[in-house]
Amino acid sequence: MVIVMKKGATEAQIASVIQRVEDLGYQAHLSRGEERTIIGIIGNDRPLVDHPLARLDGVESIVPILHPFKLASRDFHPEDSVVSIDSVAVGGERVIVMAGPCAVESREQLWEAAVVVKESGAAVLRGGAFKPRSSPYSFHGLGQEGLELLAEVRLALGLPVVTEVMSPAEVALTIRHADILQIGTRNMQNYALLQEVGRSGHPVLLKRGMMSTIEELLLSAEYILAQGNHKVILCERGIRTFDVKYTRNTLDIAAIPVIKKLSHLPVVVDPSHGTGNWEYVGAASRAAVAAGADGLLIEVHPHPEKALSDGAQSLRPEAFAQLMVELRLVAQAVGRTL
Repeated sequence: MVIVMKKGATEAQIASVIQRVEDLGYQAHLSRGEERTIIGIIGNDRPLVDHPLARLDGVESIVPILHPFKLASRDFHPEDSVVSIDSVAVGGERVIVMAGPCAVESREQLWEAAVVVKESGAAVLRGGAFKPRSSPYSFHGLGQEGLELLAEVRLALGLPVVTEVMSPAEVALTIRHADILQIGTRNMQNYALLQEVGRSGHPVLLKRGMMSTIEELLLSAEYILAQGNHKVILCERGIRTFDVKYTRNTLDIAAIPVIKKLSHLPVVVDPSHGTGNWEYVGAASRAAVAAGADGLLIEVHPHPEKALSDGAQSLRPEAFAQLMVELRLVAQAVGRTL
């Protein structure tokens, strides 16, 4: 449940309510909006139903949260959350494009891709140093060397970096080289990893599991939020359905407005994994922006025919540049910028 404080409630009244909640053995999470301050109560709140918390000074009302995901719920945080990474704000008016190669393969490849995506207007550089692959014989990334290359390019070009972290042991290392920790589809329910990135306080991009429901995605986000890390960005990247003959996954465009209704967290869409085919990335990207996505995660490779990972879904630089032109028009049509 959440405690809604009266407009103009004093800091002393807010502190008193939080103290009372904690004295009762619950966690209190504070959310400040433009008009109201809300205190979320986390724990088995059934015994609180008859507790006179509403009688405390400064309390306006007590509202139960019916969803199992409490902190991710819009009931707890009615206003849209914005996750800031340096000068980049995910969840605001601007649609944030994160672009780059699926995997960091070499210094030359990364630099060539990074310069192109920045010149075309991308706000964040994406690139995998650790690559989870279905086959043990596939390219699994350069590891720490890849992280160091990403950090090198980040420093030179001023582009924040998003890269995947695969285990709790890699979190501390990855934080030193990247601005956003990506939790991949295979790790969406790796609860030890979710708790570790939650404790890190670092911005997190949480991808939906390939066979996961929207509620399961939000419950995974709850693991991160419950550790006190509210810098969570959700990512719709396509789910597995029966029509795998033509697309790698089925991009769930409807998930964007559904998540926006249920949760305050920003939503990014990955049209590259969502379709698995570079020919469909443009259409899926335009649809995502039109549907309300706060950002896009697009794979761009200077030579996709030579890519060691996901070349079939990677855009060539010239195709990405043209797509950015088209996306600006779509964003403008729905009252946003790119």
